[in-house]
Amino acid sequence: MSRQSPALSPAEHLRYNRHIILPQVGENGQRKLKAASVVIVGTGGLGSPISMYLAAAGVGRIGLVDHDVVDASNLQRQIVHSEDTLGTPKVQSAAARLKAINPYITINAYNVPLTGDNALGILGDYDIFLDGTDNFSTRYLLNDAAILLGKPMVYGSIFRFEGQASVFGLPGGPCYRCLLPEPPPPHLVPNAAEVGVFGVLPGTIGTIQATEAIKIILGIGDTLSGRLLLYDALDMSFDLITLSKRPNCPACGGNPTLTK
Repeated sequence: MSRQSPALSPAEHLRYNRHIILPQVGENGQRKLKAASVVIVGTGGLGSPISMYLAAAGVGRIGLVDHDVVDASNLQRQIVHSEDTLGTPKVQSAAARLKAINPYITINAYNVPLTGDNALGILGDYDIFLDGTDNFSTRYLLNDAAILLGKPMVYGSIFRFEGQASVFGLPGGPCYRCLLPEPPPPHLVPNAAEVGVFGVLPGTIGTIQATEAIKIILGIGDTLSGRLLLYDALDMSFDLITLSKRPNCPACGGNPTLTK
């Protein structure tokens, strides 16, 4: 994110006026957003609000990684998709929607699963990783790639009526393995198809993730690094738990065992 910030066109000045007049953003901040790149792994419930708000905010290059297709059961919460894109690859559906929101940005679509073979190659070209995943194996892969590449990861997860968010991989801060060193057994982790999910929940958590990404790009405010945000939609409560680096963390500890 240290690359030279490109100039804004007159049309972009008009589009981003409400950002530019904020003292904490200004024209220089908007140019930072234009110069920045983010990659969103998962274009479902969380990926929808993340991608739409980052596109609207003017983040210059957005990568989308997903290998699923749009299904009717997605439309209750995955608002980047629509009836018109049923049966099409999610990255294709999302890319078209994001370009409709903001034609001044670049969208890179990767219609593939994120794997150990391709993760570093795909993710390494982006400044910030955003977790829109719905399974632990991909989330751990995303975290480990973030640590190996020295990039921040903005984490989010949802379950029924509850959600979590944090930022991992910033200098001095913990990573996801500091929170959960190893994935839980698969049989203990039901998915949305089995237990359901409150339709608006990913909107809340995904918007928080987009907020954190923009703050990191702009270098403003206090991020959720070192803190885990817990949200309960039923009683409308937000709680913060302090997180610390684990000295023996296999990813970011003093003697990491994860290597390229």
